Amino acid sequence: MKAKVYVTLKIGVLDPQGKAVQHALHALGFEGVGDVRQGKFVEIELDETDRAQAERAVDEMCRQLLANTVIEDYSIDLED
Repeated sequence: MKAKVYVTLKIGVLDPQGKAVQHALHALGFEGVGDVRQGKFVEIELDETDRAQAERAVDEMCRQLLANTVIEDYSIDLED
């Protein structure tokens, strides 16, 4: 089973990297670009076959290591 984890800053948390990307895109002529938010993507191969157990395990990984839950949100997609 494969888990895809997306980690992004919570709404309202300043995103200086996103702003830098936005300014760079404007400088390259992409004027139609609005707000840019940057995040992280983590792909994890799991030996687990039980979907519910895999989701619980990845959720715990996110809470303990992959995301700073004070300022970041995360979402998990599982693929069989």
